[in-house]
Amino acid sequence: MYFSVFVVNHGFLIYVLLSDLQDNNHIERVPANAFRGLCTQTIIIRLNRNGIKEVASDAFNGTKMHRLYLRGNTQLTHINPNAFVGSSELVVLDISHTALSSLPDYILGGLQELIAEAAHNLKKLPPLELFTKLRQANLTYPSHCCLLQNISRNRSSWHTLCSHPEAQYNRQFHRDYCSNSTSITCSPAQDAFNPCEDIMPSVPLRVLIWIISILALLGNTAVLLVLLGSRCKLTVPRFLMCHLAFSDLCMGIYLVIIASVDMRTRSQYCSYAIYWQTGLGCSAAGFFTVFASELSVFTLTAITLERWHTITNALRLDRKLRLRHACIVMTAGWIFSSLAALLPTVGVSSYEKVSICLPMDVDHLVSQVYVVSLLLLNILAFFCVCGCYLSIYLTVRNPSSAPAHAETCVAQRMAILIFTDFVCMAPISFFAVSAALKLPLITISDAKILLVLFYPINSCSNPFLYAFFTRTFRRDFFLFTARFGLFKTRAQIYRTESSFRSHVTLYSLHISH
Repeated sequence: MYFSVFVVNHGFLIYVLLSDLQDNNHIERVPANAFRGLCTQTIIIRLNRNGIKEVASDAFNGTKMHRLYLRGNTQLTHINPNAFVGSSELVVLDISHTALSSLPDYILGGLQELIAEAAHNLKKLPPLELFTKLRQANLTYPSHCCLLQNISRNRSSWHTLCSHPEAQYNRQFHRDYCSNSTSITCSPAQDAFNPCEDIMPSVPLRVLIWIISILALLGNTAVLLVLLGSRCKLTVPRFLMCHLAFSDLCMGIYLVIIASVDMRTRSQYCSYAIYWQTGLGCSAAGFFTVFASELSVFTLTAITLERWHTITNALRLDRKLRLRHACIVMTAGWIFSSLAALLPTVGVSSYEKVSICLPMDVDHLVSQVYVVSLLLLNILAFFCVCGCYLSIYLTVRNPSSAPAHAETCVAQRMAILIFTDFVCMAPISFFAVSAALKLPLITISDAKILLVLFYPINSCSNPFLYAFFTRTFRRDFFLFTARFGLFKTRAQIYRTESSFRSHVTLYSLHISH
């Protein structure tokens, strides 16, 4: 169908012919010279909501297109680079709701308006210097608008009418032909989740994330090597410590992934944002951090409950926690943590929302319930840990016989454990719950500070609080390294002490009988 219409261009009325071929699923291809010879006037072509899959070379040869609409051709994956050869004057292009992943360079120089809404496959824009006249863009991704804000246009010459006294009063004409202005109206603009910045927006954060990630990797790897390489019997506390070290090691891996991508995309993140956030890398990083976080919290709670149960039932050998019980508990923890980490990959929230790959998508009720539930479970675990440590302290506290120094040491150690948990959990939980309820109190830029300074605190401190600072682990460490020729003297001291304790225990048993 063809219609004659008038349109306004730079203040002038232009007579154009409208070609309207829409809502026809049988149109699967735009062949070469499809519109050649139809008219000599400027033409608007609407090919919306057809079944078009391909636009062939020279498809618009011989036309003077003012606007081309390809909206709604969901199967359109390819426009031949030479499709617009022989055509001219295209100023508006609409490729919304298509599967196009690239645009032909030929037409971009004269393009003034680009419409590419819900064009999710268009993850990378053509070279920005090709958009010499673009003044309006309606795109899919905020990061593309960040790029368009930085376009630098250098015109060697202005239009011949720029010297006319009336030219400055025609704002549109003056902006397009008589100035070096780079102003482009673009949507969607940056928002709270997608600011125009690198993954790590400042140098201090870049340095800190590397320091913390390396500490988490080295500390937890050392714990795993010593515990798994020890020749001592695998007890319940050792078993639980292995799981805690592994979960914290996964957190270190997540931090290294984020730090590495930030280093690679420094000052150019907007160019890579879509590929990163919608790719497997971000999903893998998100899985690592949610899995690590939930398994770490679960294991910390299990360790605390095991200590509480052992101390409060010290004289009840029939109630002693066995290794098989710990295996059942940790199997449940692995299943829960894995499910929690997998849900965002199947549509319950999403890891694609932000550059740091956390499940911050709460646009739907199911996603809100998921995020809030995880946070509330973590808060509940924290109070459980606090309650158990308080009970342990009251149990071991014996004013009539226990030295004040010993009591103080126990109190200080438990205070440190609770304090590190609180520092890690409180800021994250408070701001995350407010964001999940769509009442955000901080921006994603501020959230990155929490990510680096508070989120991984447990992953760095746990190896020290639960392993390196304990006498049992230090003994295992020196015995383990002695097998490689290191710290032989210290290892021999621990062997002598262990042998002496064994003899004392046997002697005591002999006397009692």
